[in-house]
Amino acid sequence: MSDGSVVPYPVFGFGAHSSVADRDALAAAERADRDGLDLMSLSDHPYLGDRLDAYATLGFVLGRTQRLSVLANVTNLPTRPAPMLARTVTSLSALSSGRVVLGLGAGGIWERIADMGVEPLTPRQAVESLEEAIVLIRLLSGGGEPVTYDGRYYSVRDIAPAPVAAPMIWTGSVGRRSLAVTGRVSDGWIPGHAADWRSARYREGRAVIDEAASAAGRDPREIRTVFNLPGRVADQPQRRTRDAEGRWLGGSVEQWVDELTGAVLDYGASGFTLFAPGHGVQDDRTLGRWAREIAPAVRAAVARERA
Repeated sequence: MSDGSVVPYPVFGFGAHSSVADRDALAAAERADRDGLDLMSLSDHPYLGDRLDAYATLGFVLGRTQRLSVLANVTNLPTRPAPMLARTVTSLSALSSGRVVLGLGAGGIWERIADMGVEPLTPRQAVESLEEAIVLIRLLSGGGEPVTYDGRYYSVRDIAPAPVAAPMIWTGSVGRRSLAVTGRVSDGWIPGHAADWRSARYREGRAVIDEAASAAGRDPREIRTVFNLPGRVADQPQRRTRDAEGRWLGGSVEQWVDELTGAVLDYGASGFTLFAPGHGVQDDRTLGRWAREIAPAVRAAVARERA
């Protein structure tokens, strides 16, 4: 696995959507840094004019924090060409002592992406472009001889790699083709569509990843799974902690700790990114309990079981 990041496992992070009109995400990042969370993630939708640019904001966050790592969850690859993206993430990694994870997706809302002047790709082409981008970003990282690369979607001529290792690369794969790409070339997987550790979507997707990893001569255990999840933290134990479709809803601190410890030990989860229900930034109280009560207790429980 890439050594370009200092993110530990299991990962505990939080996600935010940051608007130009407020600075809630920055304040939340500073609190999370003080409280011991590992990761902050921002969505990347450059066609939304009321949103702050993901990478500009993440760079600012790195400058205001000491230990918090950052992630675009996930980078809108079609609008950020791979050679330039390689320069962006290696620069951020160099300036922050490795506090960067590169989240990548093949592209989701293509009608809006096309509105940015990007030539639309078919689903197959988008997945091929994703794999090519990961290969090229790694080639343009870690030093060595100048790179010449002639791919179907990207080409560079005699470009010197940055003398900094590529960050860990986590993909937001959903379909079988992109899941196979995750198995072949990525370091981690962010399951989509609110899939959690007990869901059929996770089991089925993980099987595709593991098969592709093995076929590529990789150990599937090298590929981490980090879940995005919404959830409430209640003061009292809840009778109902999952919805009608079986997805985790939340509960008391004790219920969270039991559930997430089991997710790591029994289902192979490598981390969790907490989102506020709907959009926006998680409220202070919930984020504080996530950072100061739930995360340390799960880390301790996992460490005891693995000792």
